[in-house]
Amino acid sequence: MSNFPKPIIDLATDVLETARALKLKIATAESCTGGLVAGALTEIPGSSDVFERGFVTYSNEAKTEMLGVDAGLIKSLGAVSIGVAEAMARGAAQRAGADLAVSVTGIAGPGGGSATKPVGMVCFAVERYRPAPILNLSSGSSFECQFGDIGRSEVRLKSVVFALNLLLNHLRPK
Repeated sequence: MSNFPKPIIDLATDVLETARALKLKIATAESCTGGLVAGALTEIPGSSDVFERGFVTYSNEAKTEMLGVDAGLIKSLGAVSIGVAEAMARGAAQRAGADLAVSVTGIAGPGGGSATKPVGMVCFAVERYRPAPILNLSSGSSFECQFGDIGRSEVRLKSVVFALNLLLNHLRPK
């Protein structure tokens, strides 16, 4: 029995199968999800031939030390920002030597939100490190989602689904 709902397992399986067919390696950089994206991917038997590693960088110091995110960037934009999400994904891809990395940073709640960055705000990025062996694999993209104050667990699970879909969309030729 899996620790994840079937739709997440199915999505993680699609990500792994698509990356495997393309002979690509994936890394993750996670803050508010605390490793759940990596957990969903590694829930699938045989994931080790695709999933390179995951970085759980919950604190600002971890983002700087493990992923090379500039402390000044965190200070100026805040840890929950598109710019930091992009730097996290770039750092994860480079430090893991992975072809593609996804990052997640957000405010799962119940506290920690503000008027400009409310509970349920999550930023995502995908970055490519190595030249892709297929045409039309975009170099990267980033998104800000407002899931709302729907509860900590629900924000985290919706973030996992979004991150996996983001990976899958970048793995499929346009």
